[in-house]
Formats: sequence, structure tokens, C-alpha cells
Amino acid sequence: MGPATADAVPQRPVVAVLGTGIMGSGMARSLLRAGLEVRAWNRTQAKAAPLAADGATVTSTAADAVRGADVVLTMLNDGTSVAAALTAASDGVHRGQVLLQSSTVGPDASVELAQRAADLGLVYLDAPVSGTRQPAEQGALTVFVSGPSAVRGVVAPVLDAIGQRTVWVAEEPGAASGLKLVVNTWVINLVGGVAECLNLAEGLGVNPQMFLDAVRGGPLDSGYLQGKSAAVLSGDLTPSFALSTALKDTRLILEAAERSGVRLDLTAASAARFERAEAAGHGGQDMIATYYAGRATEEGGG
Repeated sequence: MGPATADAVPQRPVVAVLGTGIMGSGMARSLLRAGLEVRAWNRTQAKAAPLAADGATVTSTAADAVRGADVVLTMLNDGTSVAAALTAASDGVHRGQVLLQSSTVGPDASVELAQRAADLGLVYLDAPVSGTRQPAEQGALTVFVSGPSAVRGVVAPVLDAIGQRTVWVAEEPGAASGLKLVVNTWVINLVGGVAECLNLAEGLGVNPQMFLDAVRGGPLDSGYLQGKSAAVLSGDLTPSFALSTALKDTRLILEAAERSGVRLDLTAASAARFERAEAAGHGGQDMIATYYAGRATEEGGG
């Protein structure tokens, strides 16, 4: 059977969501709000269970989740986790089913997953997303997609539900994942800049609110600066994007840079800060907890 086409599935495709953490659960709820049938699975089933109250069918196995679905959306931690989920789901997949692989795995792992998907008869789309908890819950992510254009119509209702914008990058797998790493490099170094400004303000005895007010509304201001600073100053580090996940992505970026002959000094420094903050127990907090890696009074700071 060839790749799925827009005429091969209903206008409201059934979607299996594999991985219902911070991002996956938000995406699943956005799909449900759009009127799509959702079948949800997570390795730790308790994380998927709350979705039942929103109308999802929560399954105990990955195979049950994908059985009969038109689109399989994976939102897991890394390439190894995605590969394991595909293995677990293999008894339930069918040829021509579309795999919308939205985890951040890097270009090389994406190519490997594309081959694994092809072996199962799946049509693979490399589709990482840009955004955190709130955009995922609001259906306001940006989705980068590379893969066969023949299935654009099939996945359009899914992409419209989870994102406010879709960027079609190329036909070959890995291209969208490459763009995602570039975007994440910007985010990772931006959050490090916010953290270091707050660290220096603290060290010099400068009221951090005076710093934020000094740049407010000018060309140096941004919603990201104000929002992440507010999280630190209020002490509310509920993860929109967990620090441990940011560290995983930073390592992917550095590996890709090394293979391509690029030197990323700022990103390497960001990785070191994330590592110190994680070692001090902040891995489950929002990525702005990298702030703690710069506090002389905090374990792991300096």
C-alpha cells in the first residue's frame, strides 16, 4: 500500500497520542477541543488517566492506542523512547498509517526513526514543535514538518488543532528536526541570559525589578524576559519546559554542532549551567531554574 492520501481518511481523523507528559497532554486536549477522537497512551498510565475526563480513550497498551487510528502522534522524551513506543505499538499499526513524530530527537535520530517507521509500513512525518506548556494547551504551537507532501491533507486537521502555524520544511526526514535545534539554541541561550542578569543583579545588590523596569517597553525588552524573571522572583517554577528536558535538548544541539564542525560556546555554557542546576535538584522545575546555577549561596552555584 502506498502513502496515505487526503481521500483515504475521514475529515476528522482518529489520533493516537503516545506520550502524555507536559506537552503531550496539552496537545491531546487541543485535539479533543477540535472535535477529534483521541486515543491516549503513556508508559506510566497514571499520567494519561486524567485525559479520560476530557473525552479521550485511555488505553493500557500502545498497541491498543494505535489500533484503528489514522494518525499516530508521538510526544516523548527522546529518540530511544520513541523507538521503544513504536516497538510496543507494532502489533496495532497498519500500513499507510501516518506517524506524526513531534518529540525533539535531533536530525540523526529522526532519520533512524523514519526507517523504523518505514519497516512498519508507516508514513513518517518529522514534526517537532516549538512552544511550551501553555501553547500546547491552547493549540498555539508552531509545528515544523518534513515528509511526503502527499499526506498534508491527512494531517491538516491534526496540525490545525495543535498549532497556530505549520512550517513545511522539506520532504526528507531530519530537516524539520534540524530547524527545531536552531530554534531551541535561541531559546536555551535566551533563558541563560535572563538567569545571568538576575544573578548579577543579586550579586551587586541591584533590585532586579529596577532592571526589568529599565528595559521595559524598549528594544531590549521581551515577554520572555519579563515572564521568566517573574517566575524566579515569585518562586513559582512550575515547569512550562522542564530544566532536565532543556538539558537533553542542549546536548542534542551540541552533538549536532560537533558533527557539523560548528563551535557553540554559549550553548556549551548553557549546558554546564543546566547540569549544575540539575545536580542541585532543580531538574523537574522550569528551565529558568538555571538561575540557581549562578547563585554563590546555592549548592552547585559559583
